[in-house]
Amino acid sequence: MDAPDVLDLWDLRVRHQPDAPALVTPDRVLTHRSVDRLTDAWAASLAGRGAGPGRLVGLAFADPGRTVLGMLAALKAGAGFTVLDDRLPAAARDSLVRRTAAAVWLGDGAHAPAAAYVPDGAAGGVADDGTAGGPATGEGAGAADAGGHPVRPPARAAGHDVAYVLFTSGSTGQPKGTLIERDSLRRFAAAVAERLELAAGDRWLQVASLGFDVLIEEVFPALVAGAAVVCRADTRALDAEELHTMMARTGTTVVELSTQYWLEYARWLDARGLTTPAGLRLVVVGGERMDPRPYREWQARQPARLAHVYGLTECTVSSTFYTGLLPADAAEVPLGTPLRDVEISVRRDGRPVPQGESGEIHIGGPLLARGFLDDDDATARRFVPDPLSAVPGARVYTTGDLGRIDADGNLVFLGRLDDQVKIRGHRLEPARVERALCEDPSVEQAVVFPDPATGTVLWAFTVPADPERAPLPGEAVRLTAAQRDALVAPLEEQLPDWAVPRVLYRVSVLPKNPHGKIDKRRLSDWATATATATVTNAAAATGTGTAATGTGTGPTVPGAPGPGGDPLSTVLGLFREVLGAPELGPDDDFFEHGGQSLLAMRLLARLREFLPSAAGLRASALLRCPTPRLLAGALATAGPREAGPQEAGLPR
Repeated sequence: MDAPDVLDLWDLRVRHQPDAPALVTPDRVLTHRSVDRLTDAWAASLAGRGAGPGRLVGLAFADPGRTVLGMLAALKAGAGFTVLDDRLPAAARDSLVRRTAAAVWLGDGAHAPAAAYVPDGAAGGVADDGTAGGPATGEGAGAADAGGHPVRPPARAAGHDVAYVLFTSGSTGQPKGTLIERDSLRRFAAAVAERLELAAGDRWLQVASLGFDVLIEEVFPALVAGAAVVCRADTRALDAEELHTMMARTGTTVVELSTQYWLEYARWLDARGLTTPAGLRLVVVGGERMDPRPYREWQARQPARLAHVYGLTECTVSSTFYTGLLPADAAEVPLGTPLRDVEISVRRDGRPVPQGESGEIHIGGPLLARGFLDDDDATARRFVPDPLSAVPGARVYTTGDLGRIDADGNLVFLGRLDDQVKIRGHRLEPARVERALCEDPSVEQAVVFPDPATGTVLWAFTVPADPERAPLPGEAVRLTAAQRDALVAPLEEQLPDWAVPRVLYRVSVLPKNPHGKIDKRRLSDWATATATATVTNAAAATGTGTAATGTGTGPTVPGAPGPGGDPLSTVLGLFREVLGAPELGPDDDFFEHGGQSLLAMRLLARLREFLPSAAGLRASALLRCPTPRLLAGALATAGPREAGPQEAGLPR
C-alpha cells in the first residue's frame, strides 16, 4: 500500500467539510469545495504544459491568495513548486529562475518571468458552485466530470518526489535551493497541526514574505487541519495597526511573526493599552533569539498565547515549539521540544553531551530535506550520515547552532558556532556581504553585523584602500548618502533588501579582541561617540540644547519630541528617536540612515501619538516623503486620515 500523500489529508477535509472556509481573501471566502475544484482546473492546465513528478512549477503572483492556490495546484499536478519573492532585485530573480528550471511558470506580477501565465478562471474568481469563473479552455484543459467540473489529472507522485524548492542565504555567494520531498511536507503539516491543536474553526493569517519558508507553515498545517488561510490583498508589509485591524476583522485565530515584528506589535499594543483581538488565540514567534522580559510581559498582559518556534529551511521549516509559561527565573526563552518525526540531539565531536551541557544542535528524522539543489558538495557537508541511528541510511543535519537540553527536556539556544547572523528573521553569512563590499577597489577590509540597538538593520565598517582617506585611529566616520549609495549599488543588484547594509562607517583599522576576532563592541562604541560629538558640536554652534524627553517605550534621544512642538520639530525628533540618530537633519533620508520596514512601523506608531494628521498614515508615505521636512509638509496639508483600513485593502 502506498504511503499517504499530503493531498490525501487535504482530500479528507474536502470530503468531511466541503462548505467550510479554506481560503479567505479581501474579496471573498472560498470553501474547501471551491478551492478543490479551482485547483483541479489549474492542475489540469499545468499537467498539459509539462508539469508532473520530479518537475517544478514556478509561482510569481502579485497576491498571496493565488500563490496559495498555485502551491496546491502544483502538488495536484504531481509537481513541486517554487515561489519567486517579488522583493528580490532583478538579477537575483533571473538567477533563481534559471537555477530552478521550472517546467512552467504561473504568475502575473511585475516580477514574473516572461513565459508566466494565469490559468483560466484565475482572474475571474470562483463561482458560487465552486467552478472556475470560466470554462477550462486552452492547452491542457483536461477532462470534466458529469457536472462540468474539471477533473484532477491522474498523475500520482511518490513520497520521495519533490514538493517544493525554496532558497536560503549561503556563504558561497549565491542562495542555496533547499529541496523538500512530499513525504516530509505531509509529516510536517500534520505534526504542526497536532502540536498547535489546529481545528476547522481556526483561521491562520498569512503575513510572511512569499519565498520565505514560513509561508509553508502558514498554509499547509491549516489546510490539512481543515482550518482556513487568511490572505492579504498584496505582499505589502502590514504595520502594527494594520495587522491588528486585519486580525480583528477576519477573525484570525493564529498568526506567526518574526521576533522583531512581534516586538513592534507588542510595543504598539502597550502604548495604546490594548489587548489582542478577541478571536486571536495563538501567536507563533521565531527567527531570532528571544529576550525573556518581553515574553513574560506579554504572557502577563495579553490573552493570546505564545509559541516560540525554532527551525531551519533545510529541516522543513520548524523543528521545535515551546508553548509553556516562562518561569520567573528563566534566563532564556526555550526553543521547546521536537515535533513528531523530528529528532533533536546536542553533540560535541560527534557524540551526545550530557543533559545541561552545551554542544552543536543536530536535527534528524524524516523531515530533513533531500539536500541542496544542484549542490552535492554542500549537501554532503551539512547532511551527514548519523552513526548513532539504528535506521539504515539515516542522516543528521548539522545546524551550526549552539544549544543545550534543560532539565525539562526543552532545547535552549545559546548562539552560533560560526559568524552567521539573523537579520529580520533571515539567516545571513556576513562574509558574503563583506566580500561584496571589498570588490570595490576603494575598500581594503569590511565587517558587517546587525545594529546593536534593534538588530533589524545591517551596519558596515570599512577600511579604505588608500591610507590617506582613513580617519584617525579610534574614530568612525559615517559615509554620506552619496558615498553609501555608490558603495552598496552593486549589492542592491544581487542581494535582497534586508541583506544590504544601510549604515556605513569608515575606520582606519578593524580592532581585535583578546581572542583575535574583530571587536564589534568597540566599533559600535566608536560609532556612538561620533554621533554624540556631532550633536554636541551642532548644539554648540547654534546655541541650542539637545536634551529633550520623549514618551513611549523608545530610548531617550537628543532631539526627541516633547509636547507642543511645531510639526517639523516633532517629525524630526521622531526620526532621530526611531533611527537612534541624534545627528539627523531635516533633509536627511529615512532609508539612507538605516530605516527599513520594521523601523517604519515604529515611526508610524510614534507619529500617530503626536500628530492627529498622521492617524491614517501608511508606510507608502515614507517612500514618497522620506525626509522629516517632506513628511512634515505632507502631514500639514493632509486631512485627518490619509487612508483607513478599507482603503488599505482589508476585508469589510
